[in-house]
Amino acid sequence: MWKANETLSGEFYLLGIFSQFSHPGLLCFLMFSMFLIAMSGNTVLVFLIHNDSSLHTPMYFFINQLSLMDLTYITVTVPKMLVNQLTNMKTISVLGCGTQMYFYLMIGGAEYCLLAAMSYDRYVAICHPLRYSVLMNHKVCLLLASGCWFVGSLDGFMLTSITMTFPFCRSREIHHFFCEVPALLKLSCSDTSLYEIFMYLCCVLMLLIPVIIILGSYYFIILTIHRMNSVEGQKKAFATCSSHITVVTLFYGASMYNYMLPNSYHTPGKDMMMSFFYTILTPALNPVIYSLRNKDVTGALKKMLRVGKVPY
Repeated sequence: MWKANETLSGEFYLLGIFSQFSHPGLLCFLMFSMFLIAMSGNTVLVFLIHNDSSLHTPMYFFINQLSLMDLTYITVTVPKMLVNQLTNMKTISVLGCGTQMYFYLMIGGAEYCLLAAMSYDRYVAICHPLRYSVLMNHKVCLLLASGCWFVGSLDGFMLTSITMTFPFCRSREIHHFFCEVPALLKLSCSDTSLYEIFMYLCCVLMLLIPVIIILGSYYFIILTIHRMNSVEGQKKAFATCSSHITVVTLFYGASMYNYMLPNSYHTPGKDMMMSFFYTILTPALNPVIYSLRNKDVTGALKKMLRVGKVPY
C-alpha cells in the first residue's frame, strides 16, 4: 500500500524531452504541429468513415477504431507536455500521473490487439473472399473491437494499480515526458525486481500473441497471392495490405525496443525518443498512411470537399 501517504499528497516532476535539445522552442513548435496533424488527420478519417456509406466495411470499421485510439493516445501525453513547457512548470499530480499511465497502457494494449484483428480481417478478405461477408459481419467486428478495448483496459488497470502502490522516495523527478511505468519504477525505494519480471512477461504476451496472429495471417495471405493468376489481383491484394504492414512495423518495432530489450540497452534519452516515436509520430502518420495510399478514402474526401463547395 501507499507509504506514509506521502505519495498520495505529493507531486512528480516531468523533466521532459525538451531538456535534451538546445532549441526547446523549436521542438515545442514541432510537437504542437505534429499534435495538430494527428488530431486533424484522425478526426477527418473518423468523420469520413462515419459519413460515407462506401466506407462502411469491416476494414474501415477497424481503421476507425485505430483512429479513435490514436486520438486518445496523443491527447493523453502531448497537451500536458506542451502546457508544462509553455508555463515552465514540470509538475504532475499523483492522480494525474496514474490517470495518464492508465490511459496510455490501455490504448497501447488495445492497439496491439486491434492490429492483430486487422490482419485477420485482411486474411479473410484475401483468402476467403466468398465467405467474407459472413465471417466478418458487423457482430463479429463489434466483438473483436470490444475485445481489444477490454484487453487494453484490463492491462491498464492491472499495471497502473500495482505500479502506483509502490512508495516513491528516492526522487520525484521522472526522466520522461509522461508517466511511463519503467521511468516511474526507477523512483521507487522498494525492490521492484519481481514486478519488473511480471511486467516483462505481460508485455511479452501482449506483443507475442498479436505478432503470431499477424505473422500467421500474412503467411496465408502471401501463399494466396502467390497462387493468383492475375497480376492485377496480386497488386490489389498487396496494396490492401501494405498500409497495415507499415503501421504494424512502426508500432511494434518501437514497442519491442521499449518493453522487451534488457535494461543495459536503455538510457533515459533513448527511451524518450522511442516513446516519442510511437506515442506522437505514429498517431500523426497513421491517417496519412491510410489516406494517401487509399483510393476509397481519397475519393470520399474529394466527395466531401465537392459537397462543401456547393452554394446554398
